[in-house]
Amino acid sequence: MTTPTPLGYAGEITPTDAWKRVCDTPNAKIIDVRTQAEWSFVGVPDLSSSAKQLLLVSWQVFPTMARNDAFATQLDAHGVKKDDVLLLLCRSGVRSKAAAEFLTSLGYQQCWNITDGFEGPHDIAKHRGIAAGWKASGLPWVQG
Repeated sequence: MTTPTPLGYAGEITPTDAWKRVCDTPNAKIIDVRTQAEWSFVGVPDLSSSAKQLLLVSWQVFPTMARNDAFATQLDAHGVKKDDVLLLLCRSGVRSKAAAEFLTSLGYQQCWNITDGFEGPHDIAKHRGIAAGWKASGLPWVQG
């Protein structure tokens, strides 16, 4: 389910709805804004059955976690257009929300935050990937 919001970006979208949108919308793109280490060790969405390519562009740079000043330039290098549907993903939805707000401020028109990100919040045992998010939703993913 998608929820429009006046918070400075298009809104929140569930992982399942993001998967449907990327499969059904020709100009929809999933942008994973986590770090290289997260992509390698935790895993990434597998978009191969959608015939789309996952875009890997870090919002913050490890290990300092300073904002990536080249973020918009790197998206442009991937061919991202201001009228594309951008579905932003991080670990839990915090960094991707910030990236969605930033891109919207630059004139990108359809920036969605994938709610709960790739791994979601901690469960009762303090583990991620079980309670919510891309992995817990049973969506396709691969590990490095």
